[in-house]
Amino acid sequence: MKLWVLRHGEAEPHGAQPHDSQRALTDHGREEVLRSAARLIGQPVTAIYSSPYLRAQQTAQLVRDALGFEPEIRTVDWLTPETDPDKVAEQLVSVSNVLLVSHNPLVGNLLSYLQHGAGHPPEKVSTAGLAELKGEELLIGSMKLNSIKHP
Repeated sequence: MKLWVLRHGEAEPHGAQPHDSQRALTDHGREEVLRSAARLIGQPVTAIYSSPYLRAQQTAQLVRDALGFEPEIRTVDWLTPETDPDKVAEQLVSVSNVLLVSHNPLVGNLLSYLQHGAGHPPEKVSTAGLAELKGEELLIGSMKLNSIKHP
C-alpha cells in the first residue's frame, strides 16, 4: 500500500482572518500545490481525505482538478493540525493508496509515527510538501518513507 501526505500550500498570515481555520491559500501557495500535484499524476490514488480547514480544502481541490480525479474529496475532522497521529492511523486501517491533505504539526508527527512509532522527532515538511510512504500494510512504525518532495 501507498500513502501520500500533502501539507497545504502557503496560506495567508494568521492575522488576516479571524480564525485559523479560515486562512486561504495565497497565489504562491496555489502554485506550490500545483507543482506537488504534478508529482501525483499517474499514481494509483483511490481517495483524497482533507482537513476541513479552508487552506486544506483549497489544496485538495487543486490536486483533484489537476489529476482529473472523479470522486469527491472526503472532508474529515481527524486531519486538523493538533490531531494525535494515533487517531489518524486508526482511520487508515482499511484503506490504501490514499492522499491525506493536512497541516503541521500533524503532518510531521504522522510521518514520523508511521515510520518509527512514538517518541521520535517530527519530519520537516514545507508548505505543499508531499510525502510518499509505502508498506505491506499500515502498521505503526513499519512504513517506509519513499520521499518527501518540496515544491
